[in-house]
Amino acid sequence: MSLTVSDRIQLRMRELDLTQADIMRSTKAARGTVSGWVNGSNSPSAKHLESLANCLQTTSSWLLTGNDVKSQPVIQEPNGNVTFIDVPLRQVPLLDYVQAGLFHEVGYDGVNPLGTSWTTYEGVRPECVFSLKVEGLSMAPEFVPGDELVVDGSLEPKPGSLVIAQEIQHGIARTTFKKYRVIGVNEFGVDVIELVPLNPDFPTLNSTQIEISIIGVVVAHNRIFKY
Repeated sequence: MSLTVSDRIQLRMRELDLTQADIMRSTKAARGTVSGWVNGSNSPSAKHLESLANCLQTTSSWLLTGNDVKSQPVIQEPNGNVTFIDVPLRQVPLLDYVQAGLFHEVGYDGVNPLGTSWTTYEGVRPECVFSLKVEGLSMAPEFVPGDELVVDGSLEPKPGSLVIAQEIQHGIARTTFKKYRVIGVNEFGVDVIELVPLNPDFPTLNSTQIEISIIGVVVAHNRIFKY
C-alpha cells in the first residue's frame, strides 16, 4: 500500500522527533491546519508546502508524491560569524607558579593542584598539559590577571611562542609568562634568547644576564568576560 501525504509527514516527524508544535513554529500555520496535515483531513497548501518540507528536512516533491529522496542534509548558510565546535573537553590540573616550576625541574607529580581547568587541547603527551592563571600585568592588555593559560610542557618553543619559563636571579627562581624571542647564538652554539613582555612598562629578560629555563609553550587562552 502506498503512503499518503500524512503518512510521510508522520514518518518524518518520528524520525526527527518533532511535534505538531514544532511544525507550527516552523511553518507559522495554525494548530488546526497542522493537525489536518498530520491526520490526513487536509493537505498542505502551496503557501506552507516549502516551509513544511524544510521543517521535515525533505523536499516538497517527496511529501506530495514520495518520488524524490526522503531526506536532505541540513546545510548551514554562511550568514553568521560563528560555528559550533564538536571537540570533547578534557580536564587538566590548574597549577600555581611554584608547582609549574617543579613541573620543569622534576616533573610535577599531580599532588594537591590549585584546582582543575578544562580544554579541548590534547597534544601528543596529554600528561604534560596543565593550566595556569595569569598574575600581574606584564602581558596586558592581551592577557590580564585571572585569565587561564593552557600549557604544553612537551613542546619546544619557536620564535614568537608564548612560554612559561623559569628565571633564576641571585639564587632565587621565579616562574614567568612571556614571549619567546631568539636574538643570536653563543660560542657554544646555544640560542641566546629574550623573554619579552607584551606590556612595554616591564623589563625584557635576557639569557646572557640571567639563567632561563623554558617550562612549556602556551597553547590556549581562556577568559571569562565580566558583565
